[in-house]
Amino acid sequence: MTRLSVNVNKIAVLRNSRGGREPDVLRAATVCLDAGAHGITVHPRPDARHIRADDVYALARLTSARGVELNIEGNPFAPPRDGYPGLLALCEQTRPAQVTLVPDGDAQLTSDHGFDFAREQAALVPLVARFHALGCRVSLFADAGADIGAARASGAERIELYTGPWAEAFDAGRPASALPAFVETAGCARAAGLGVNAGHDLSQANLAAFLDAVGRIDEVSIGHALISEALYDGLETTVRRYRAIVDRD
Repeated sequence: MTRLSVNVNKIAVLRNSRGGREPDVLRAATVCLDAGAHGITVHPRPDARHIRADDVYALARLTSARGVELNIEGNPFAPPRDGYPGLLALCEQTRPAQVTLVPDGDAQLTSDHGFDFAREQAALVPLVARFHALGCRVSLFADAGADIGAARASGAERIELYTGPWAEAFDAGRPASALPAFVETAGCARAAGLGVNAGHDLSQANLAAFLDAVGRIDEVSIGHALISEALYDGLETTVRRYRAIVDRD
């Protein structure tokens, strides 16, 4: 069964645009879990543009109390700064079930590519080991067509397929053009003993077709589309609709 982890970053974006506490990230996460989400994802960035360290601590308490997974995404190479202790320190303090390592820089509006595993494998190996020492499962953000052998050699348990190109192809009316690379990469990962997650621009419109084509996906992390759809249909209803999609298998 594919598990649904809801990324609540966009709730924090709206809150931060005005200041104060509303909309409340913790309350929104609670609604998502009550509606059937299997876990919560956050991607705290060093510039605190959305999720902040205090949100991560609160969400760690919530997910621990509910017995569900917290997935913290981030760049393990980004140094600490005021208000951001660094990804490793956040995980030391919260012990998430999963940490997803993402090679994003401060200038990126959003995550838009995976690791170059052949080039970055040596740097990833000791980092993966440090997250393992905290009890975290480690997933690595990966492009379709990534070097799965090098990803496996890093010691991580999973990859997360960056699905932006799939969403773009789907919106352009040519979904079949993007699928072969995803199908092949997911198959290679599973053959190598890696779990496969997926995320970025997945939506109610394109998720089912992706899952049907690519095969077993352990977890999808969905935020931007889900929160956007929830503006029209409500958060609880939207999460339940996503559960209906991932529960089909």
